[in-house]
Amino acid sequence: MSTPIKTLLVDDQSLFREAMHTLLSLDSSVQVVAEAANGEEALRLTSELLPQVVLMDLRMPLMNGAEATRRIRATHPQTRVLVLSTFDQEEDVFEALRSGASGYVLKNTPSAQLVEAIKIVAAGQTYLQPSVATQVVAEFNRLSHSSSPSAEERRLASLLSQREIEILRHLVRGMCNKEIAAALSITEGTVKNHMTRILDKLQVPDRTGAALKARELRLG
Repeated sequence: MSTPIKTLLVDDQSLFREAMHTLLSLDSSVQVVAEAANGEEALRLTSELLPQVVLMDLRMPLMNGAEATRRIRATHPQTRVLVLSTFDQEEDVFEALRSGASGYVLKNTPSAQLVEAIKIVAAGQTYLQPSVATQVVAEFNRLSHSSSPSAEERRLASLLSQREIEILRHLVRGMCNKEIAAALSITEGTVKNHMTRILDKLQVPDRTGAALKARELRLG
């Protein structure tokens, strides 16, 4: 039996936290290690408990979820953040992704789907609610028709090898590492190694950031 995914639950509504804690506790693959009522508490508890996944609300007092995500990813890059929000407005979605969130789901998501999202994010992948994914794709399309890349963006693109560009193009299409490996006839481990170098070269925190940056660089 695999070890449960250590998860920190962050939301300013105590009743919602209690209900979510109860729901997640029904699945043995997830362990809620603590609860936080705002971003400041989330930062402190992340440092103390080192959860694998932080389930993060966005609109909270003292420190909002986007700022907390940004700080968690900066100080604890091994911890993944999955945003769990009532809102799916474009500005909320992209602020969360720019802050380093690895996924975005809505609070009306069925518990089984939420658990699956936690597992995907914990494994280093990206998970987006279908309605949210539609907005991301629309933004990709907008970026692909916007102004030409800057000199700095062209410099970043020049750092990538041809193989890394091929992997990025498959990533933009929404393919996971296993699918990319099959498409390019290489091992999944090789894809992961390339992805690590891609994130470093593009100076982005995760796969979502890499996909967005690829669109900006006209690589998708």
